[in-house]
Amino acid sequence: MTVELTDLEAVQRHTVRTLVASQAVGAIGITIGIATASLLARDISGSEAESGLAQTFQVLGAAVTSFLLARLMSRRGRRVGLVTGYLLGAGGAALAVLAGVVGSMTLLLVGAVLLGATTAANSGSRYAATDLAPEAGRARALSTVVWATTIGAVAGPNLTGAAGWVADTLGLPELTGPFAVGTVGMLAAALVVGVFLRPDPLLTARRAADVPVVAHTSWGTAFAVVRRRPVLLASVVVLAGAHAAMIGVMVMTPLHMEHGGAELRIIGVVISVHVLGMFAFSPLVGILADRLGRPPVAMLGATLLLAALTLCASSPEGTSWQVFGGLFLLGLGWSCATVAGSTMVTDHAPLESRTDVQGLTDLVMNLTAAGAGGASGLVVAWWGYPVLALLTCLLPAAVGVAAYVAARRTDLSPAGAGTRPPPSGPRSPSPR
Repeated sequence: MTVELTDLEAVQRHTVRTLVASQAVGAIGITIGIATASLLARDISGSEAESGLAQTFQVLGAAVTSFLLARLMSRRGRRVGLVTGYLLGAGGAALAVLAGVVGSMTLLLVGAVLLGATTAANSGSRYAATDLAPEAGRARALSTVVWATTIGAVAGPNLTGAAGWVADTLGLPELTGPFAVGTVGMLAAALVVGVFLRPDPLLTARRAADVPVVAHTSWGTAFAVVRRRPVLLASVVVLAGAHAAMIGVMVMTPLHMEHGGAELRIIGVVISVHVLGMFAFSPLVGILADRLGRPPVAMLGATLLLAALTLCASSPEGTSWQVFGGLFLLGLGWSCATVAGSTMVTDHAPLESRTDVQGLTDLVMNLTAAGAGGASGLVVAWWGYPVLALLTCLLPAAVGVAAYVAARRTDLSPAGAGTRPPPSGPRSPSPR
């Protein structure tokens, strides 16, 4: 049995629709706890210096599981890897609730590590959208899935108040409510992917391109590919720098606002505005990346991040227009850098080792962000939030330099080099 190019296009459309649905509900599980994670960690530990640890350990968990899930996807396909990530995240959210009940910081951090698996799964979803996408439309396919996160991500922080009421009704600590609601969202995402992501896009792309379904995967493979292609190294710097800048400042913003007397509801709104910047405009970012090129959009992201950090550094404690504007631009700058950087990784990584390179990229990205999140609590405790924002400006500066390097290297190595796109003739094998 053979499959025409139009059949591959149909599989691609179905894949994107499924990923959009899973991202919409799964994002609730990730973002609903953002506004309260640092507050819960502070209450349990009794120390503001340790308040950023919950988010830091979640990012650390995302770093570790991103590569492990990538290797699982390489062997078993996107569907198995994504479902595993969502289920691990649901277990982590449940542990966070239990940690709040018993007052255990250790249990909270273990739960945060497992929660990171859901972040890794969401990152894997953006790559899954590109498996069957044509080269000229990869950024748009990736950004469409990123955009879908808006639905759950914006709703999540705004459900903080309602989640607190649910916790009170169930006799749980108020700050554990968002994690309880998030558990439901992650389980729903696992169900959507497990039932509807068929045929598997990665396995279909490999069959169509005559690449073995079960490929050899290793750290060495990924490192070797990155060493051979400097544009991939630049892409890693773009992603890591933008993600670390966003995480480092975002996790300390709820504390900065609370110090000025801001209510939990208002803190949730600010985080929603931030998440809106991260995801809502990603389709436009994807179109720009396809038309103008990936490096110019990454450079735009670096510029927006610098503007965001300047506003955050000037924001007083509590509620202010600076913190609203700064967090929005922080999200928008992250969106530009992430869409452009992720698409560059897909453009220049060979299909047979693409999941390895993607997993390594996300590993470095999340490890860098974990370091930034851990250091942010200490910086705020010692010198304050404005100093944190100013020091963080070093990261988007690195993003800008990497984008410039990528632009020069991309001129020498056209987008898509090193990939093996599915053939367009009727001899393409069935995706089964």
